[in-house]
Amino acid sequence: MYFPLVGPITDVETIATGSGIRELARLRRRYGRARWRKRKGIAQVELPDGVIRVAEVHWYEATGVGQREFKIKRYLD
Repeated sequence: MYFPLVGPITDVETIATGSGIRELARLRRRYGRARWRKRKGIAQVELPDGVIRVAEVHWYEATGVGQREFKIKRYLD
């Protein structure tokens, strides 16, 4: 599901790095070899019906590739 981020991501933490990422082989096939990290943070997101909510989001990120595959894990409001 595509959703735009309305503001900056805060409280960013790294959940897993390197071989600790279950999807590492798929990420490397799709985006290339890099130092992949799975991260999480808090952000305001706009849902398809136009409602803006605060949510915990997870994504993958690598140097030279950037942030990829954002997911809403839970709503906080």
